[in-house]
Amino acid sequence: MSDEKSLVRVKRLRPTAKLPYRATEHASGFDLFACLDEPIEVSAHPVLVRTGIAIEVPAGLDVQVRPRSGLAKQGVLCTFGTVDADYRGELIVTMYAFAPGVTHVVHDGDRIAQMVIARLAEVDFEEADTLSETARGSGGHGSTGR
Repeated sequence: MSDEKSLVRVKRLRPTAKLPYRATEHASGFDLFACLDEPIEVSAHPVLVRTGIAIEVPAGLDVQVRPRSGLAKQGVLCTFGTVDADYRGELIVTMYAFAPGVTHVVHDGDRIAQMVIARLAEVDFEEADTLSETARGSGGHGSTGR
């Protein structure tokens, strides 16, 4: 395992914005926080929740925005998102409630999502007439069991 750290620069777009934060030493995700003038109600209809930050990610890193398990347990998710290395705009999280009748109020400073950063694999693609055989073959969508 490499101990090499990459630097992700963060710009506060609003003075009250919070920087991404790793809640525990070995957490894979960094919490993202709402940066709001007033609370937002999350329901079955997607809403955009501002974080008040923009980031500068070095090329070669993959930044994903993912749901928080604590909110998911309550029936509230964010959509998965990718932050490209050349994007410099505000991080905005799309949130919605997936369980019938569930609503959730997001307040300024609430943890709303997590950001996971990994190294990208450098790959090339080669067109092929055939692919190698495997035990699974072309079986997909439930082919390995429930």
